[in-house]
Amino acid sequence: MIRKSDYIPGLGYDALTSLYDVVVLTTRERAFKSALIQQARIADGNRVLDLACGTGTMAQWIKMDRGGADVVGLDGDPKMLSQARVKAEKAGAAVRFDEGMSYELPYGDGSFDRVLSSLFFHHLTPTDKLRTAREVFRVLRPGGELHVADFGKAANPMMRFLFYGIQLLDGFATTTDTVRGELPDRFLSAGFEQVAVTREFSTMFGTIALYRAVRP
Repeated sequence: MIRKSDYIPGLGYDALTSLYDVVVLTTRERAFKSALIQQARIADGNRVLDLACGTGTMAQWIKMDRGGADVVGLDGDPKMLSQARVKAEKAGAAVRFDEGMSYELPYGDGSFDRVLSSLFFHHLTPTDKLRTAREVFRVLRPGGELHVADFGKAANPMMRFLFYGIQLLDGFATTTDTVRGELPDRFLSAGFEQVAVTREFSTMFGTIALYRAVRP
């Protein structure tokens, strides 16, 4: 069951949803999302989930990069999903978009070869980060991979200072463990192996890291 009271919009407030795409552009979106897609090494025939897909930008890019993959986007915000469907249709990208919560995924065990997620985990409390990681583990096939782009441990004092803006917007309860670099710990606790930070990007909002984890 989806508990709407648990849902936090992409920019923290529902009234800001219409500005989401414009704001995300300021985070070097093209650079880190393209790097994440390439890192995932998606093959034709793979089933791919874009977790917390927002307005569907990355799901659309995945489909355009690897047309033979079956791409699904999931988000808890129906307004975001409406925008995603319009964008994908205009681009001619055959992506299915579902509504659901990250820690109660509406998919069977072993449903996906890859799960990708961008700028989402820092919205979750430490408990829900772990719950979500366990759900991702469940829906991945053995040998499947999780690839995440999100804020990470600040690379330097300037990056730490800039991240305070995100914390003021999204809340310290969800972001403090993120900026401490603890997200890999959640993946390891969920059962993933080969957990690693593969790359970092300096942005005007702090350090964005790319993560990789494998379901054994």
